[in-house]
This record gives sequence, structure tokens and C-alpha cells, in this order.
Amino acid sequence: MSASPGDLVRRLLEGDPRALARAISIVEDRLPGARDIVREIYPRAGRAPILGVTGPPGAGKSTLVDVLTASYRREGKRVGIIAVDPSSAFSGGAVLGDRIRMQRHSTDDGVFIRSMATRGHYGGIARATVDVAELLDASGSDVIVIETVGVGQDEVDVVSVADAVLVVLVPGMGDDIQTIKAGIMEIPDIFVLNKADREGIERLHADVKAMLGFLEAPHRPLPCIVRTVATTGEGIEQLHEAISEFLRTTTPDLLAARRRDRGRQRLIGLLRERVLDWTTGPGVGEAFDGAVEQLADRTADPYTAAARLFEKLAPAKGSR
Repeated sequence: MSASPGDLVRRLLEGDPRALARAISIVEDRLPGARDIVREIYPRAGRAPILGVTGPPGAGKSTLVDVLTASYRREGKRVGIIAVDPSSAFSGGAVLGDRIRMQRHSTDDGVFIRSMATRGHYGGIARATVDVAELLDASGSDVIVIETVGVGQDEVDVVSVADAVLVVLVPGMGDDIQTIKAGIMEIPDIFVLNKADREGIERLHADVKAMLGFLEAPHRPLPCIVRTVATTGEGIEQLHEAISEFLRTTTPDLLAARRRDRGRQRLIGLLRERVLDWTTGPGVGEAFDGAVEQLADRTADPYTAAARLFEKLAPAKGSR
């Protein structure tokens, strides 16, 4: 017999990893009880800082998260990791396995790792990522790390999720300047120049520093730059300290603004989902399909078709 949402929440709050894993599955798959679980844990979350780690494919994000996690564990902190992976075209599940990339933490009860599939959600962040971060927070994680897919300029969604954003860059990936310009220049709180033992690191560092001179961000401090070699652990303690310093010195107004934006984006996302669910629901699904046919036949323009559908919203909503 499966556990009730209330029982799962109770065990999750006690730090039971099996209850946490089951609760995450329910929330991610939108199974019955998902809303009850989030509703129960929400007042108990919001304590742990959320770190977003993003950057182009091949930058070494997974290795960096692995060694950064080890650094937090040496301090005795519990770490929750959400690895947002590309979706399988066949199953819809995560293509990359969480424990394949972070084997040494798989038996550490102070580290909880969860892979999540994007399932077609652009921006590098899965739809339920914020909910899962709340679950990790409520279950006792002291730090939550979200590692994104790594799709360049589409990574901007991480800003609306994380308290501190790390953009990982490496030398030798074609045109370094173009990589930096690809929609991520204004995202980071910390630039991590990984694989710093490679040729071209000085040029990359100079390019990033030069471009920071053109960044206009009066409401936030300029990002700092940290060099690392994640495979050897070089620079990881400096990165750890840079993160701690950012979280320690960031103004309460900035953190509050980010969390308000997180709430705003979350509400917009949920409302969007509700509208999409409504368009396929009883009494409206047929009208929606008809509107699609009208667009295809060009017997109605998109704005008129949308207006007609929304006219059906009030009676459809009232009938539920």
C-alpha cells in the first residue's frame, strides 16, 4: 500500500531519503497528491541557499559540482543536487544518470542527487525544478545545487531559480568572446574559468574582465572571476569562499527581489499550465481543435481564434 501524501511529508521532514525520492517523483510527474505535498512543505522551506551552475556543454559543470559538493561535505553540510538533463526522445526521462557522473557521493547519506529531464522545457530548467528544490530544502539540505543542461543562451531560466548563479567557461571552445556574448553575460554572480591549466586561459580571463567593464548593473555587484581545475580540485576552495562571500555580502533587497521574481515566474508558469490544461478539457478541447483547423485553413486569424477561446473560459471555469 502506497504512503499517503501526509505520511510522505512527515517522513520527508524527518530526513527519510526514500520518502524524499518518492515525493520528488510524485511532484515531477504531477501525480495525485503532488499539490498537497508542496502545500505542506512550502512553509518549512526557503532556508537553504540555491546555487545555479550553468554554461556551455563540455565546460566541466558536473565535475565542478562534484568537487564543490565534496568541499561542502568537509564542512559537514548536507547537499541536495538537481542535475537537469536532456530528455530521452523515447522515454521522456533523463538521458544522463545522476550517479554515473557523481559516483563517489552515491553512498553518502549527506548528499541527495536527483536527475530531472527537461521534457521539452527550454531555458535549461525543468518545469518542476523549483518544487524539487523546495522538497530538498524541507528535508534538511543545507545547500542546493542546480546544474543545468548546458545549452548556451537558453540557460537564462536559472536566474529565476537560484540565489547565486555560477557560469562556467573554459578556454579553447572556439570564439571565446562569442561564447561569452551568447546570452549569458548578465546572468552570473561568479564567473568560473574552469580547465585553467589549458592554453588560452589568460586570453579568456582578459576577455571576461574586459566585457565586465561594459556591464551596466547598478542594482548588483559585478561578478567576480575564479579560476579552477575541477579535475584536480585546484581553485575549488577559492570558489567555495567566493560563493560564501557573495551570499554573505549580497544585500537583503537583492535576495528578496530574486525570490519575488522566483515566485512571480512560478505563478506565471502554473497559470500557463492551467490554461493549457483547460484548452484540452471538457467543453473546450473540441473548440480548441476547431480553432487549430481554422488557423490551418486561414478562415480565422490567431488573435480572433484566441479571443473566441478565452470567451469560453468563464463558463468552463464556472462549471468545474
